[in-house]
Amino acid sequence: MSIKENLRKVKGSIPKEVTLVAVSKTKPNDAILEAYHAGQRVFGENKIQEMTQKWEALPKDIEWHMIGHVQRNKVKYMAEYVSLIHGVDSFRLLTEIDKQAKKHNRVIPCLLQIHIAEEETKFGLNQAELEEIINSDVFKNLEKIKIVGLMGMATFTHDLDQVRKEFRFLKSIYDDLRQKLPEISVLSMGMSGDYNIAIEEGSTMVRIGSSIFGARNYS
Repeated sequence: MSIKENLRKVKGSIPKEVTLVAVSKTKPNDAILEAYHAGQRVFGENKIQEMTQKWEALPKDIEWHMIGHVQRNKVKYMAEYVSLIHGVDSFRLLTEIDKQAKKHNRVIPCLLQIHIAEEETKFGLNQAELEEIINSDVFKNLEKIKIVGLMGMATFTHDLDQVRKEFRFLKSIYDDLRQKLPEISVLSMGMSGDYNIAIEEGSTMVRIGSSIFGARNYS
C-alpha cells in the first residue's frame, strides 16, 4: 500500500479529536511530501539535525514535533521553528529551552515526559520529580515555555494488559496535573503497536511511523 493509503487507513482508525503525529524519522523528504500532499501536516522527528534539514527543505506550514530524547546543547538548532517538544525530562532542559526561545522571541510548547515503562532505557520524570518542577519558583519564572501536557512511552512488550496499565497510570497523573495546570490539553501516548489502547485510555495525541511509512530505515 502507498503512504497515502496507509495514512487514510490510520486516520480512519483514530477519533477526529486525537492528533496524529506522523513519525518521519529516517524517512526521505519525498516520503514526507507524499504524506503532506495526502493532507498530513504534523511530523515527528527524533534527531534535531535531521529535523532541521527537513524543516529547511520542506513546506513551511509543516508542524515539526521533536519526539526523541533532547540534548541540551542541540536545543538552539530547533528553537526557531519547533512546534512541540515531547520529551522534556529535566529542569536543566526546561531552562535551556526557555533561554533559546527568548533569542527567537517565541514561546515554545512542551510536554513533560513521565517515566511509565518497566524499562531502564526509557527517559522521563517520576511523580516526585514532576511535583518538584511544577511547584518550583524556577518553573513559575520561565517566560518562553508553555507546558501543554504530558508524554509517556509504555514498555515494549506483548503483554497488552501491562501496556494498558501504564497508559492508565499516565492518564491519572495527567488528570491530577490538570488540577494545578488547567490549561494543559495534550496527553501524548501511543505508537504504531499500541495506539488503539492508548486512545481507549485517554490519549489525545499518537505518534505513528511504521504504519504510515513502512518499516524504519536503520542504516
